Formats: sequence, structure tokens, C-alpha cells
Amino acid sequence: MALLQISEPGLSAAPHQHRLAVGIDLGTTNSLVATVKSGSAVCLPDHDGRTLLPSVVHYSQSGQILVGHAAQAQQNVDPSNTLLSVKRFMGRGINDIADLATPYRFVDEPGMLKIVTRAGIKSPVEVSSEILKNLKARAIESLGGELVGAVITVPAYFDDAQRQATKDAATLAGINVLRLLNEPTAAAIAYGLDNASEGTYVIYDLGGGTFDVSVLELTRGVFEVRATSGDSQLGGDDFDHRIYCWILEQAGIHGPNPHDTRLLLTRAREAKEALTDHLSTRITAVLSDGSIVDLELSAEQFHTMSAHQVSKTLLPVKKALRDAKLKIEDVKGVVLVGGATRMPHVRKAVRELFGQEPLTNLDPDKVVAIGAAIQADVLAGNKGDDDWLLLDVIPLSLGLETMGGLVEKIIPRNSTIPTARAQEFTTYKDGQTAMAIHVLQGERELVSDCRSLARFELRGIPAMVAGAARIRVTFQVDADGLLSVSAREQSSGIEASIAVKPSYGLSDNEISRMLTESMTHANMDLQARKLAEARVEASSIVAAVLIALESDGHLLNPSERAPIDAALAHLQTLIAGDDANALIAGTEQLNTASDEFASRRMNAAVKRGLSGQKITDI
Repeated sequence: MALLQISEPGLSAAPHQHRLAVGIDLGTTNSLVATVKSGSAVCLPDHDGRTLLPSVVHYSQSGQILVGHAAQAQQNVDPSNTLLSVKRFMGRGINDIADLATPYRFVDEPGMLKIVTRAGIKSPVEVSSEILKNLKARAIESLGGELVGAVITVPAYFDDAQRQATKDAATLAGINVLRLLNEPTAAAIAYGLDNASEGTYVIYDLGGGTFDVSVLELTRGVFEVRATSGDSQLGGDDFDHRIYCWILEQAGIHGPNPHDTRLLLTRAREAKEALTDHLSTRITAVLSDGSIVDLELSAEQFHTMSAHQVSKTLLPVKKALRDAKLKIEDVKGVVLVGGATRMPHVRKAVRELFGQEPLTNLDPDKVVAIGAAIQADVLAGNKGDDDWLLLDVIPLSLGLETMGGLVEKIIPRNSTIPTARAQEFTTYKDGQTAMAIHVLQGERELVSDCRSLARFELRGIPAMVAGAARIRVTFQVDADGLLSVSAREQSSGIEASIAVKPSYGLSDNEISRMLTESMTHANMDLQARKLAEARVEASSIVAAVLIALESDGHLLNPSERAPIDAALAHLQTLIAGDDANALIAGTEQLNTASDEFASRRMNAAVKRGLSGQKITDI
């Protein structure tokens, strides 16, 4: 006998219906889609049982768009129209990818670089959307219904431009994004729930194009990201590139054409993968001019030539531990994520750093998609939110420019998201009716050393004396790590806001510069800030005294005015210099010299105010 489901009064018509949601790992090399079935997260296979979808798109002569394995088969035949590793180009400009060897012809358009193909000029967003469409179709066919939405993972060190580009790609693919989730955090969810683990864990995520490290505290269902660091332009592709350069050098090849470039990059990747399980491998290729490449590469040679790339991953690991105020011995386990962590010398470096065997009991290729699927299941409403709590963080501080070219940090790095913080600012000049808001990202004290994200203006501020207006600036970072900024003048209620969409993403050099220079130049920054603040204070008092002398100079005789004029001229000279202590002393000198003048102005103002009034009227 069939059992009929009957809903309780007030509930939906189908209270037991499972909402279809998926987790998508949009990777540099491979992509996956996963979902929760019968309480367990699984990666969904294609018709041939393969879960990994190569992140490759081919634009054929017939106008057909091939994705995945079919496109991958064309990479050596038609390299200029077969696009690989486009994730590395998301939110980037030409200068950000100058060191990469590719067979592509780029166009440096405003907002993001684009790639010339036979199907027209394509942006990384459009190419990524084709991969996402394929994964969406696989999920709908496998699950037998339309999707409520998807959680899509991104590297923890993706900035606003790269996150927004990922969201735009999903929109083009017709996917409702439930959340953008940091890849190391997704891996921690999968590992923590699968193993019921507690304690401090480091997630070491080395993918095809990016490296992330996150320090997480797992306690009774709470996943708190303590710190995050990484390099958004370091991954398995860079190890391929080292072998590629070695091939060119050994074979004496100069300036290979696009066909040979793609062929040799493919052989380099195959050699890297072969050296995971073998002590040596043979690299053979027939180039377009008929010449033959036949080389043998040993694992030892490969480990030596790529040692620099491995050591580059350890610096962010140490930085994240410092930010979390933890020592190596505080770490209970290290979880390896990403296909590039299969390389033996990578695992050896991690093992030696932490003094323990890294955890690899979950497939490093699948663990991110599995974690995303678990989060998607919660956000779709199939599982109670109180089962576990996720607390993620932002990687770099956010702030705005103040007078003197200084940065006032509103949200410090490693703050838990989503978050909103506000701070009040005021006007600099009398009668100021507008304020320019300049939003910045970085760890340094001066605007020139940080990354500009956006600018907007707040107009209509009531004309008041300098310092009287109260402008409340609010920074909001949502659960996807995307920033919006608003400014409101408190007395009038006028408001302006902006959703921050910077032109380009942060390069690895910019990220490392922001973080390392914030420490190595800390004392220099403090001195620069002190000088800038002293200049602002000095300029303010000079302007005030000049206005006062113009309007009430008659209250002083020449001998009384002489010390004020001298102190004024001296301070104006100091403003052009770079001695903060002298500026502070000069400002104090002018204050002292003008004290008596200020008292006389006050008395004169009181007399004017009382003129013509009787005592009984006051």
C-alpha cells in the first residue's frame, strides 16, 4: 500500500519536498558540481561517470561551443580558440597577467581584459558562464528538476572585482547564487562535518591557478575562520610553466608560435602529473616546423626547479598563523585541498613545516565542491541553520581617505563577515557643502600605498563652520565578501551610497606588498602619518588665524600683531617641510602667540551680541 504524505495545517502543500540546490567548485583546471542526497554530499557525474569537468571552452569553426573533455581535445589542434585557466583572468587587466605564457591574443578593455576568438572578443566572465551552464545542465538532468540556487566557491584571496565577475558569470549561466563561499572554508566544512573534528585546523589549498590558506577553529558545530592569506596568482599552472621554460631552454626553442606553445604547455602538465608517481618521465613532441623534442625529466630536477614556487606557499601560511596569534604546535591538523597538493615535494614541505602528516582522507579535487553542497543544502532550507554556524573573514582592511592623504581603516582585515561598521567624519572648511568619499583597500597608512576601490560624492551638506557637520560613513560587507559604502549627513538626512566594483583585481605582487610592507614599513608609516596629521592641523590653524586677522585685526596694535605675524610666517614655512616635530612646535607657538587675540575677539563678539539690550532683557 502506498503511503500518502499529509501536510499539517498552515504548512505548504509539499512540506517534505527537498529543494534542489548544488555546490559548484569553479576551478582553474577542473570544475565540479555536488549536491546533498539522503543526507550525504556527493559530486554529480556526467554520462560517462566522470565528476571532473575540465575548465576548458572551445569555439569551433561551425559556431558550436564545446566545454570540458570535448574542448580539451582541441587544445593542441586549435590553441587560440580553446580557452584554458580563464579563472586566472577574472577581474584582471593586461598588466596582471604579463608573466603568463599563453597562445591567446588579449584586448585590454576597461574593467577587464578580453580574449580574441573566432566567435568574437570574449571576456573571462562569458567563458566561465559556459562552464557554469554545463554544470547546471548536468545537475538538472541528474536531479530531475530546476535548481533553487547554488553556492559557488571562490579563492579566499579573490577581491571584490573577482568575486563580482564570478557572480556575473553565474547570472549569465542562469544560476541563482545563494552564496559565494571561500574555497578553504568550504573544504573545512566538508572535512569537519565528515570527521566530526574539533580544534584548530589549517586549510592548505593549492589549486590550478590560486593558493589560499585559512586557519579555522572548529568547535561544536561552529566554523570560525581565524585568519586567511594566500596568493591569487600562484597555482599548479605555475609549476607547469617552470617545466615549459625548462623545455624551451633544453631544446633551444625561441619564440614558439601559439600551436607549439599550447603543445609544450600540455606536455609540461602531463610531465608534472607523471612525476607524482614516478621518479622520471619522458617529454616528446613534434613541433609545427617538424622538429622533434625528446627530453627526460627526473623528479629531482622538477623539485629543484620548482622549489621557489613551493616556498612561496609557505610564506602566507606563516602570515596566517601570525594573524591568528597561533604557533605551529597549536595546529591540530593540516587539510590539503586542490589537485596540485598531490605533488610529493609540496606534501613534504607541508609535513616538514608542521611536523605532522597532512590530512588527505578526502579527495582534494572534490572536497571544496562537497563543502559548497553542504552549505547550499542549508541555505536552500533543507537543513536547520542551528545545526552549525559558519563565520568567515575578509582578507584585507577596508577604509577611506581623510585629509592629508591618510587612510582611516573602517573594517580591519580578518574581520568576520557579514559585517557592517560605521564611523563619523566632519568637514574641513567653513561652508563646505560636499564631501568626496574615496574607498581604499590595504594595510598601509597612506593613500598612495593602498588600492583604490571606488569614489563617490555626498552633496547637499548644510553650510556650517568647519567641524560642525556630522557625516556618518557606513561600510557593509555581505556574506559573499562584496562591499557597499554609504554616507549620511546626520542633521539633514541627505545620503549617498555606492556598491563597490573596482576595475581590476589585486595582483599577487600588490597583495604581498600590502601585507609585508605594512609590517616592514610600520615605523616609516607612523612617521608619515604623524607628518600628514601635523600638516592638516597646522594648515587649519593658519587658515583660521588669517581669517581672524582679516576681520578683527583692528583689535591689535602693530607691536601686538608682530609676534602673531612672525609665528604665522614661520608655520607656513614649516608646512612645506617634512619635520613633524617642528610642525607641532610651530603650531603650538602660533596658538600661544594668538591666545590674547582670541580672547579679545571673544569679548568683542559678546559686546556686539549684547549691544542695545537691557539687563532685564537678558
